[in-house]
Amino acid sequence: MTERIEIPAQAPFDPTSLRPLGWNDHFDSELAAMAPGPGRVARVISVQRGLFLVSDGGHEWLCSPAGRLLHGAPGDYPVTGDWVLADDVVVTAIIPRRNLLSRGEAGARGTQAKTAQRAQPIGANLDTVFIVCGLDRDFNLRRLERYMTLVHNCGLSPVVVLTKADLHRDPEEFRLEAESVAFGVPVALTSLPDGAGVNELGRYLAPGRTVAMLGSSGAGKSTLANMLYGSDIRATSEVSKSVGKGRHTTTTRELIRMPQGGMLMDNPGIREIAFHEDGQGADSAFADILELSAECRFADCSHDLEPGCAVRRAVEAGELDPARLESYHKMKRELRYLSDRRTKGASRAEKERWQGLALMRKDLNRRR
Repeated sequence: MTERIEIPAQAPFDPTSLRPLGWNDHFDSELAAMAPGPGRVARVISVQRGLFLVSDGGHEWLCSPAGRLLHGAPGDYPVTGDWVLADDVVVTAIIPRRNLLSRGEAGARGTQAKTAQRAQPIGANLDTVFIVCGLDRDFNLRRLERYMTLVHNCGLSPVVVLTKADLHRDPEEFRLEAESVAFGVPVALTSLPDGAGVNELGRYLAPGRTVAMLGSSGAGKSTLANMLYGSDIRATSEVSKSVGKGRHTTTTRELIRMPQGGMLMDNPGIREIAFHEDGQGADSAFADILELSAECRFADCSHDLEPGCAVRRAVEAGELDPARLESYHKMKRELRYLSDRRTKGASRAEKERWQGLALMRKDLNRRR
């Protein structure tokens, strides 16, 4: 574990050493707008059992949170990737974030499946998110759609990374399948034996850039980190041959300085892709459906039973996979429910949801 060090007396602010960690003009402006406070600017490299490993580009040291951060609102607590003010003992303030990647809290319970009520932050101030999917039992188009919706919902740019391409004679088939649901999103194939994909992905790790990796356990995130770094910096473990699932090799979120000049955040495997915030993520992830909907007879068409629906017409013509449309409907319902919870309250939103389901059943019965 990194030892706490004595930080020299604070000198006039100079961002030069911070720029390799991702500091830029945006954070210059945010810092200038803040009320003066104690501490020097540093970035949270990892969170370790209530302590923060922070770096100012020249030193790394451990800090604890100030009381107002510890006892404040959950969104005010620092996460990996945050820029903070810190002295040699305490993180005193968070510099306003440019963005935050978060999901609904894992293991959510309630009447709305996969829809959590509390956010689980993953990382802050990111430029790109690698959605890592192994070309084994982990490959699943519906899961990719959920990941892309989650990332888009947080206002971030995804890149789909298909690992373990060496397991297949013709991995390009998987790339084409992924591209069929990843409209406008780059899709990269990677392979450890021949280093395929290193150059393609390395450009996202240019100096000053920060990339986070998301994926299931065993998808190959740690192996990908090692491959991009050029040596073993992350522990890896084999995927179980009996169940096709990996073990949680990565247990903490940590920013790694990469030889390409940028920062890479490894993350523990995700089992549930639950949403927390309502947003436009589904429209971005399902851009093909959004484009078709412009030709629907009604502007507010739900693409279900309305006459003149261009989306349903595309399904009937074999131009749109019905499973993709069902996936879209499912995620739109979840996001709509989240919005209703915030504007109408939980009990009313739940009542209206069940009323809507009852009406749908009646409609289906009438059509039989």
